[in-house]
Amino acid sequence: MSRVLLCGATGLVGREVLRMALDDAAVTRVVAPTRRPLPAHPKLVNPVVDFEQLPADAAWWQADAAICTLGTTLRDAGSPAAFRRVDFDYVLTFARLARAGGAQAFALTSSWGADVASRYFYLRIKGEVEQAVQALGYPSLTVLRPSLIGGERERRRLREQLGMRVLQALAPIVPRHWRIVPAPRIAQALLQSALAMTPGCAVISPEQLLSPA
Repeated sequence: MSRVLLCGATGLVGREVLRMALDDAAVTRVVAPTRRPLPAHPKLVNPVVDFEQLPADAAWWQADAAICTLGTTLRDAGSPAAFRRVDFDYVLTFARLARAGGAQAFALTSSWGADVASRYFYLRIKGEVEQAVQALGYPSLTVLRPSLIGGERERRRLREQLGMRVLQALAPIVPRHWRIVPAPRIAQALLQSALAMTPGCAVISPEQLLSPA
């Protein structure tokens, strides 16, 4: 039986992780810190927080596993500095505090192409945060690197929607690492990895995410 911490519970993938975790009999408690309140559930602890000032001494950090789906885009963030603040600083702070609270497993949503040496800022930050989380010493670490994520977002992104439609139409000829990965598939992989607590560091590619379970 596991206590799970979830960061990013209001996002596209995070909402799916939350739903699956609350329905999973192996999960006894889900702690999901968010900026705005979530619907109540008997298994849910939902601290309303400011991610700039996460309470390091809060008792709810005590958990067995942690999952992070937090992330934004350069366009939504408004600047490279603001993007890095969310996708690096917030993610790393969450991972560090979860580890201090006893979490033995961490599952992170990153991006296909993440690389600390990438010339693309977005992919470089993703690579840097992967590296920084790995340095925290989690006994079990899983990094998922999907390409485009399929699903209905609360905030519609016109360019992304158009890109999705093009990729869906070209799916038979598009390389597997560029195909759309449904949000529930990513969420399922995150939750399964966190609960399995397999020792070591595993990096899961888009091809693996699209393979039959």
